[in-house]
Amino acid sequence: MSDNILTEIERLRQEIRRHDRLYYVNKAPEISDAEFDKLMRRLEAMEEERPDLITPDSPTKRIDWNPANHLATVKHIRPLMSLDNSFNEEELRAFDARVRKQIPNQEIEYVCELKIDGFAVSLTYKNGLLTLGATRGDGQTGEDITANLRTIRSVPLRIDDAPDFMEARGEVYIPIEKLDEVNAQREANDEAPFANPRNAAAGSARLQSAKIAASRPLNIFIYSVGEWSGPRLQTHAEALDELKRLGFRLNPHTRWTRSIDEAVEYCHEWKKRYREELSYETDGVVVKVNSIAQQEELGETAKAPRWAISYKFPSEKAVTKVQEIQIQVGRTGVLTPRAVLEPVEVSGVMVSHATLHNMDEVERLGIRVGDTARIERAGGVIPRVIGVLINLRPADSKPFEPPTSCPVCGGAAVRLPGEAALRCVNPSCEAQLKRSVEHFAGRPAMNIDTLGPKRIAQLVDAGLVKDVADLYILEPKPLTKLERMGNGTAGNLLHAVQKSKEQDPSRLLHGLGIPFVGLTIAELLLEEFASLQAVAAASMETLEGVHGIGEKVAASVVQYFALPANRERIDRLKEYGLTLEREKEENGGPQPLEGMAFVMTGELPSLTRSEAKTRIEEAGGRVTSSVSKKTAYVVVGANPGSKLARAEALDIPILDEAKLLKLLDG
Repeated sequence: MSDNILTEIERLRQEIRRHDRLYYVNKAPEISDAEFDKLMRRLEAMEEERPDLITPDSPTKRIDWNPANHLATVKHIRPLMSLDNSFNEEELRAFDARVRKQIPNQEIEYVCELKIDGFAVSLTYKNGLLTLGATRGDGQTGEDITANLRTIRSVPLRIDDAPDFMEARGEVYIPIEKLDEVNAQREANDEAPFANPRNAAAGSARLQSAKIAASRPLNIFIYSVGEWSGPRLQTHAEALDELKRLGFRLNPHTRWTRSIDEAVEYCHEWKKRYREELSYETDGVVVKVNSIAQQEELGETAKAPRWAISYKFPSEKAVTKVQEIQIQVGRTGVLTPRAVLEPVEVSGVMVSHATLHNMDEVERLGIRVGDTARIERAGGVIPRVIGVLINLRPADSKPFEPPTSCPVCGGAAVRLPGEAALRCVNPSCEAQLKRSVEHFAGRPAMNIDTLGPKRIAQLVDAGLVKDVADLYILEPKPLTKLERMGNGTAGNLLHAVQKSKEQDPSRLLHGLGIPFVGLTIAELLLEEFASLQAVAAASMETLEGVHGIGEKVAASVVQYFALPANRERIDRLKEYGLTLEREKEENGGPQPLEGMAFVMTGELPSLTRSEAKTRIEEAGGRVTSSVSKKTAYVVVGANPGSKLARAEALDIPILDEAKLLKLLDG
């Protein structure tokens, strides 16, 4: 029987790896997401049944595996060197001339690759297993980020037919269009947004939590071999073919060229194409000598190889005058400075505003009204000020003074302990209300698609919306009195508002704008408590007991629902017909465990965790991840964890498998 289980587990792993490669690398899936999930659930169930057969390279271990020390330093076997840059065709041809001078009378071929503007990493495999993922660091020494790189589905955890030892090098990135989603989540958690996809990729790849890293849309392109114990590779193009054969994801636009003329042509081609055609950031092209023997003969300087060069696309920066520094008010009262600029074209777009993030950034830049500032708009994202030309500063300019009051309502502007941001502490501030309604109506929350910022400002300014709950008591007649709001427009708005009542309660909880409660945290809370009322009634201790909820989030939730106005808002939303509870699936059988919460710890003799969970839910109970005073029973098997001690401390009844089965039978 043991051999049969081992054979089936290994068969499932191989099948899942194959489908991962088809989906994430080849972009040619053979099965649906539901069919893939079914394979994964079966593997998880079998591994729960036989934890002694779990291996680090199992597809189920992408997130659960952790290195011994987070961000421990590692020494690169071969340095990850930087590249010399060229900025025009003449400098590119000068590079070719240097190559030909050092190795005269030889035919030179080049491989041209798009230079991904991401986060350089190395992946080390021993006997086909991923054993180390590291950052570039200073080129000699990097950081161990294996746990986070394992969460990237296009990174193979195991390679069949690989050499005994190999290192692949690549660039981790976040697609440009995904940056808004990542920043929306950060803003929902009261965190500063990333300035560009490169920063988002670097920050995500170095996170302490692999679970959070797994929630980020990270991907990777592999671009070279570092170490290789297999048969000697003759060319860089051959190395790329070998990497592709082994299942790594390579950039599809790489091109072998027979001369510097063809390499120059490639650079000019992509200089025109990249902004319109690519979904990821690139800032140029890397041109490499193809022959590995020639690479070795050319060697390197102290910092860069002589056989490769980076051709940089024209700068996506500009210089312009700062006409004004404004203060914007966010939904949580954060006062964010913004530079109003003399309009300037950056990356083909006219820019007239740029974020300054917070008062500390204003102080760091030393920016003043009248300054000449350098503006960056990398990858087509939100423009930001990256520097000030002090030598062009007007003689009569004055340092910017942080506001002492809110520019909208006049309320006090204070800096709370431990925060970089100034906040307006007036809960009745109209600017905060407008931002709160925007957040509530946004796509990740209630998704009221006809309710944009201008329409929301109209509703608030007219006094029709003084709280998000007021959206659900809007009536046609007052709406039609607003500018550009006819019967049809008003009807569409009311229809969209009513349709939003169908949203899952996790989206509603996220839409309330509780600091640090993004959509992921909201889902965890609804999974645990099943209703907004239960979340509102939960104590600090109970909330901290939920897996994935820390002290900061728990305190924020408790503080939010401690305010009478927020509890009243929940009551109103329920009265207006919004869904505050998760609907239970209809089950025609007996429900002896109706309303009971169970926690499981240890290995049961005959039931797998998944089977026990299914049986409990079918009987009307629910399985939670942590022990609290609301836990009805803790089901204990062999080798229990700390949950048993927690249950004993709270005097929670303990069940073994036999007693659980008896309870299930009523």
